[in-house]
Amino acid sequence: MIDPISYEALMSQRAEIMKQSVGLDYSQYETGVIAFDYERLLADTGYDVSTACNIQKRTAVGNTPLIELKNITALVRVAAKPGKGARIFVKDEAANPSGSFKDRRASLSVHEAKQKNFTGVVAATSGNYGAAVASQAAKAGLRCIVVQEAFDSQGIAQPEIAEKTRACEGYGAEVIRLSVGPELFYVFLQVLQETGYFNASLYTPYSVLGIETLGYELAVQVQQQCRVFPDVVIATHAGGGNVTGTARGLRKAGANDTRVIAASVDLSGLHMASDHDFNRKSFTTGHTGFSMPFTTWPDRVDVPRNAARALRYMDRFVTITQGEVFYITQILAELEGLQRGPAGNTSLAAAFAIAQELDEDRIIVVQETEYTGAGKHPFSQLNLAKQMGVQVMRGDPKDNQPGQRIVIPEHPSQITVTDVDLDHIRRSYLHHAMESLHEGERLSDIDIDFLAAETRSSKTYVQEVINALH
Repeated sequence: MIDPISYEALMSQRAEIMKQSVGLDYSQYETGVIAFDYERLLADTGYDVSTACNIQKRTAVGNTPLIELKNITALVRVAAKPGKGARIFVKDEAANPSGSFKDRRASLSVHEAKQKNFTGVVAATSGNYGAAVASQAAKAGLRCIVVQEAFDSQGIAQPEIAEKTRACEGYGAEVIRLSVGPELFYVFLQVLQETGYFNASLYTPYSVLGIETLGYELAVQVQQQCRVFPDVVIATHAGGGNVTGTARGLRKAGANDTRVIAASVDLSGLHMASDHDFNRKSFTTGHTGFSMPFTTWPDRVDVPRNAARALRYMDRFVTITQGEVFYITQILAELEGLQRGPAGNTSLAAAFAIAQELDEDRIIVVQETEYTGAGKHPFSQLNLAKQMGVQVMRGDPKDNQPGQRIVIPEHPSQITVTDVDLDHIRRSYLHHAMESLHEGERLSDIDIDFLAAETRSSKTYVQEVINALH
């Protein structure tokens, strides 16, 4: 039980702890009551794409293969109408040192920590990012602490999270495992304050700029192999960094017409901070429990301003069910000989459905894979689901009900996506923006311009929505 006085005292020091542990004074970028200079915040780090690529190359990060999934594309065309069925490629990020694209995020954070003479790094994550930070820290000779939300009040841990704990410890990191609840951020702040280590947050500019190399690389690779840029890139969407960094990298490669589609597993109805719901979800990342709140208000994070701002960059946002992702995971293994973990297969499942909408000469790229292991395998996750009372069955994925029923398709033609209404998301974002204002604060023209950029809309749209909210 956290001592309320200690908790309040620590929270009162939050801003200073963050400033010291990240090495950034976010206040210098504030330009309005809501607005801040986003591009200058990123540019002031000094990491352009070329610099980031060179840093990542030193630790064997990046330059991962681009693989055409010819057998899966053939299956798509069986299910699609004549003339439809785009070519599907995948960027095999499992080839990175710790087995996921998160190595790109960790590489710049750990490099920055080393440059600023920090002796260690801290990351709060239950996912692959902890392993990536631990791996990069090991190469840099820095200590590493990972604070992980790992189990429910009964001590039951998801096998995928336990897998990631083992990975972090395997790279020499200290892992502080906590039960689900509000103490995660408290313990994270406490560790930063007591150790003086660098905050390798998922949401700093360093973390997001590290992903730009992914978008840049895949654009160049597709152009080299196919003489054109990809028509569509699909990114699994959680906290927003994946979508943001990939889209920015695509633009820097000149792929300005490539559509960026965000894909999440539908876990609607489950609360991510609920002890009851924690183990009734079979995915620890890439799901709507993160993607929805982070899209509608990205600054709900462990730094003053989130560098991952997905709504600025997504052209479309779709969801897919748990059963469909498990199904496509098995298809990938049996048709392409690739066993990969669940996160990247979220966007692969979406790609399978969206490819059927496009002509055969079009190109879709699934921009990441991740390693798999005993804890990440679908059987492990499904066995836990059954243990928690979730029904697992074959049938129509439309009958899926998060936390109660996982429906695995009986035929690939049953894989479909559900579009998220981006207008609704924009209005929700603007609603949160207005709620964040303190008494007496008013929006300036700079704030309106910022909100238009944030929602990828116009000043007129922003003003109309705000007027309607009032």
